[in-house]
Amino acid sequence: MRVAIAGAGKVGRSIARELVENDHEVMLIERDLSHIDGSAVPAAEWVHADACELASLEEAGLQDCEVVIATTGDDKANLVVSLLAKTEFAVRRVVARVNEPRNEWLFTEAWGVDVAVSTPRMLAAMVEEAVSVGDLVRLMTLRQGQANLVEVTLPLDTPLAGKPVSSLQLPRDAALVTVLRGGRVIVPLPDDSFEGGDELLFVASVEVEDQIRTALKR
Repeated sequence: MRVAIAGAGKVGRSIARELVENDHEVMLIERDLSHIDGSAVPAAEWVHADACELASLEEAGLQDCEVVIATTGDDKANLVVSLLAKTEFAVRRVVARVNEPRNEWLFTEAWGVDVAVSTPRMLAAMVEEAVSVGDLVRLMTLRQGQANLVEVTLPLDTPLAGKPVSSLQLPRDAALVTVLRGGRVIVPLPDDSFEGGDELLFVASVEVEDQIRTALKR
C-alpha cells in the first residue's frame, strides 16, 4: 500500500517507521527543509514541498496513493491537505491529526476526513478507561463520527458473569468485536461466557450507547 504523510515532524516520522516496518510504501511530504532528514526513515521517499499546494501534490504523485495521513502541527493545514486529497485526488482513505480538541468538530467528511485522531482526547480516554469499571468509555471516533469504538470493563459482580455472549441483547447499530481477558484477545462466539473483569470492545453509533449500558446491566 502506498501512503503519503504530510508533515515530517516527530509524529509523521514515527508513523512512517511503523508503516515501513509493515512493508508499506511511504512518502513523507515536508515544507520545512530543516525537517528533511532521509536518514531518519531511510526506506521512505522524502519530498520537499508544501502539502497545502495543489501543484506540489500533483508533482509528488498523490493520485497514486491509497492513503493520506495529515500529521502537521497545524489543524488548518491538516484540513486543507485532507480536502485536497479527497476532492482533487480521490484518495480512498484520509486520516487527519487533530491538535486542538476544540477543532475536532471540523474534521468531518465535509473536509475530506475519514478518520480524525485527537491525541489529547485519546490520552484522556485511556486514563478514563484505566480507572473506570462498569462505565462505557469512548476510545475513538470512526467514519466521520457515525460510529465509535467504546470499551467497558465488567465489574467482578456483573450480572453477565457466566452468561453466554448470545444472551447480550445489543441494539441494531452496535457490535461486540473483542473481549480482552487477562493477556488474551478473544473473538466472541455465541456460546462463550462472560466473566467479571472482562474488557469488552464495541463498535456502535452514538445514538445507541445508552442502550448498550442498559443491556450490560441485565
